[in-house]
Amino acid sequence: MGSGLEELGIIDDSDESGAATPQEERRRPRGAAVESEGDERTAMLVRTLRKVSLFEGLLPLHLKRIGALCQEVELNPTEPVFNHGDPGDGLYLILEGAVRISRSVSGIGEEALAVLKPGMYFGEMSIVDDEMPRSADAIAHERTRLLKLPKDDLRDLMFVDRELAYELLWRFVRTLSGRLRDSNDKLLMLTVSSKF
Repeated sequence: MGSGLEELGIIDDSDESGAATPQEERRRPRGAAVESEGDERTAMLVRTLRKVSLFEGLLPLHLKRIGALCQEVELNPTEPVFNHGDPGDGLYLILEGAVRISRSVSGIGEEALAVLKPGMYFGEMSIVDDEMPRSADAIAHERTRLLKLPKDDLRDLMFVDRELAYELLWRFVRTLSGRLRDSNDKLLMLTVSSKF
């Protein structure tokens, strides 16, 4: 029988029911182990995210919020992350291995556009452009471990944290601009070399 003191955090010693009080439940070592495992995972994810150029320099609070959304994905060689035409489902960060970004060209076969290594990321267009499907294939080039940031979760976070949204959107713009510049350079090289 409670005396109303529990609300103030005071334990009523007259309760002889033998049931654990909420305070005792919180002090259990098992719960502490779960909390420390969660804290350890969060700290590991924050360290990992700091190494990805997209997140360099973000506030620790922002990194923790992003880390809470991450899902780990493991792939074997030649296993697709996604295929050209698939709906965009999120952004991927490479932890280990490599991912080949490619397109199938009629009469030629697979044309590799880039091979991305640990610390790099891809799929950011799905965060920015809602309706467009994937513009290329992403295939594990070797045994690969990724972190996936689901599109809807990341967009929800960006909606409630405007400062983070501003930072990420500018970084997406710079990434897309750099990739467009690289594509233009490759196209120019192909045009020049085809004339000879």
